[in-house]
Amino acid sequence: MLTQMKRSFIFFLFLFFFLLPATKAQVNKVTLSGIIKKTADKSILPFVNITLNKSTDSSFVTGTITNEEGRFSIAEIKPGDYFLQISFAGYMSNIQPILVGSLSQFLDIGTVELKEDIKLLQTVTVSSKQEELNDKMDKKTFSVAANISQSGGSVLQALKNLPGVTTNQDGKVELRGSDKVAVLIDGKQTALTGFGSQTGLDNIPASAIERIEIINNPSAKFDANGNAGIINIIYKKNKQQGFNGKIGLTTGLGALWQKRENLPDIRPQYKTTPKINPSLSLNYRKNNVNIFLQSDWLYTETLNKNEFSTRTYTNDTIQQQLKRNRNTHFLTTRSGVDWTINNQNSLTIAGLLGIEKIIDRGDEPFFNADYSKRNRLWQFLEDELKTTAVASVAYQHKFKQPGHVLNMGFNYTFHREDEKYYFDNIMPGFTGLDSFKLLSDEHVTDFTIDYVRPLKHGRLEGGFKYRYRNIPTNMQFKPGINSPLDIGAGGEATYTENIPAVYGNYVFESKKIEAEIGLRIEYVDLQYKVNPNHNTYKSDGYNYTQPFPNVRLGYKINDQHKISLFFNRRVDRPNEVDIRIFPKYDDAEIIKVGNPALRPQFTNSIELAYKTSFQKGYFYSALFHRNTTGTITRIATQVPPGTIIYNVFQNAERSSNTGVEMIWQQDFSAAFSMNTNAMIYRNVIDAFTVENKYPVPSTYSAGKETFTSGNIKANGIFHLPKQTDVQLTAIYLAPDIIPQGKIGTRFSVDIGLKKQIQKGKGELFLNASDIFNTLKIKKEQTGNGFTVASTDYYETQVIRIGYNYKF
Repeated sequence: MLTQMKRSFIFFLFLFFFLLPATKAQVNKVTLSGIIKKTADKSILPFVNITLNKSTDSSFVTGTITNEEGRFSIAEIKPGDYFLQISFAGYMSNIQPILVGSLSQFLDIGTVELKEDIKLLQTVTVSSKQEELNDKMDKKTFSVAANISQSGGSVLQALKNLPGVTTNQDGKVELRGSDKVAVLIDGKQTALTGFGSQTGLDNIPASAIERIEIINNPSAKFDANGNAGIINIIYKKNKQQGFNGKIGLTTGLGALWQKRENLPDIRPQYKTTPKINPSLSLNYRKNNVNIFLQSDWLYTETLNKNEFSTRTYTNDTIQQQLKRNRNTHFLTTRSGVDWTINNQNSLTIAGLLGIEKIIDRGDEPFFNADYSKRNRLWQFLEDELKTTAVASVAYQHKFKQPGHVLNMGFNYTFHREDEKYYFDNIMPGFTGLDSFKLLSDEHVTDFTIDYVRPLKHGRLEGGFKYRYRNIPTNMQFKPGINSPLDIGAGGEATYTENIPAVYGNYVFESKKIEAEIGLRIEYVDLQYKVNPNHNTYKSDGYNYTQPFPNVRLGYKINDQHKISLFFNRRVDRPNEVDIRIFPKYDDAEIIKVGNPALRPQFTNSIELAYKTSFQKGYFYSALFHRNTTGTITRIATQVPPGTIIYNVFQNAERSSNTGVEMIWQQDFSAAFSMNTNAMIYRNVIDAFTVENKYPVPSTYSAGKETFTSGNIKANGIFHLPKQTDVQLTAIYLAPDIIPQGKIGTRFSVDIGLKKQIQKGKGELFLNASDIFNTLKIKKEQTGNGFTVASTDYYETQVIRIGYNYKF
């Protein structure tokens, strides 16, 4: 086993240094504005000549004249050093040095006064730049279309190939070793991806997505939740004139080879599982109206779980397998209209409908230590329907000063979770038929106001947000013969959340110094009302008013080298499913249940980042440290003399995460480019003692624990003749810490090919994930009187072929 790990690591190092892609999404345009007046009487001066020239050689770049109100605006300015020449008959010319930096998309020089006899000299700062790693070093932007090796897959599969992103044992994405990530769609939280936590990423087709933004150090403008950062998923929307669109079809097969055969006498595991994803994008724009539609249907059959476990107790050993065959239908439709009322006002009305149907057929046999006797067989059918409807209205008012805007938004989300479980509890002496039904309706209302005003040396931002969230939930158990279901833990529960928040943010830039200072203040009132007949839990809740500051200080050593220092304070509030009082039985003897007494965890983070740009590439490194109080984690306990394990969320004591991240991107030639990402971090969890109250009080204590882990990710893209690209991706994840245990090494290689056809309007692609079928999840966990060693041979190898056509 050790030799195999060494070989995998050596092979990965070869890929790391020789085979690797770079996705580029640069926006290098700035708008400069101002107003010209007479010095004598402060009246406006219309039709003044304005020219922008390069400082190096005084060559002309662009020009304009002031309008009837004395205002001017020059757009599409690239970063650099310029001077602005202002001239008008009868007045002395005015020359102003202009620095176009890398922070603000809009900059206003304010009022410039022209005198007949006096020259005026002012200095102005302008900025804008966005690339894969923007100059602020707080955000990375990636085009989904450029991720060839995961074309036709889900958003989760696309994310796992991006620098700085990994996935954990629960299928959640992690940033820098933490899964406390806020996932947004078009800058907003929705039920599709979770409010305050992440969900459903494996069922959102990547074909619907234009780009993905990774924000490690969010400003005060964003909600304070998510200590690891934010992932912002941007849906496609075209605004070309006339009628245009895109159609696509992807199909594929997964689980081509069986990693490990089943234990005896259970239903077969899925093999050669089909995938199909047709997609349609339509857009019609005429004059001041733009209508858009994006629709995707994803059907997959998946070996969702195939976990083999050994549970060892003081006087017993249990061998088990949890196999889950999953069928998923997921339809998403997003549509709306953009209406430009006039030059100053616009309105967008949009709606999104998501329907997800999941059928799980599971088998879980339990054997004695040497597999000579089957003690129990737990078979289940899960029939789950999730329905999400989102309605949004966004209004924007543009003041006469370019970049000076007021945005107002209203969002309503309805999310229904209708879940039915049917169980066959097959014992040596009897067979019990059990079931339960869960119905949950989530209602979320968001109202936002955001204000931006450009300044001479940056901009001011401010805003307000109010959220109301209500989730009534009802669990009904229907026990069979000798039922293992805890019928006293059912009934009704209601989650209610009120969060008003205000924020302010100031951005400043000079030739050498950059600063961004913000403060967000949130009040949270959360109440969880529990059925009074529940056998363990009672109603609970909490409230707080807390400040969440953010600071970014940057120093530009020169045009190629830059240093930034970040500080952030953030919070992770328990989501409704984390405190949900109902036990979950998809694993019959390792049962998960929530905890209404769970409280938020607060995190202070500091980061020092350095970026150097060179010809056709850059190198980025960041040293980061996060310190968390009230760490949220799952704690597993056993209630003797039984062997059932209960997993309950708890607040541990302090924890910290310290590490370094490095990214190297280089375009070596027109035929080959590469991108590598490496990260090393150290996790520390202080000693703690907690009490799991379900099903009976049980105390667990743990000593201080430290562990060093990391990952390496390599992407390479080859540009072949005839508009053909080939991408190779390799990922190595070192062993890491998990609640009460460790997760082992994970390694995979993906490959993809894309070819442009039909004069660039058509596109063919072929890709394969985990081509060597090496990816599996191996874990070890220890509790009070037990250990669990498991390996999950779930489906990771998928081959896809697809076609897209733009019209």
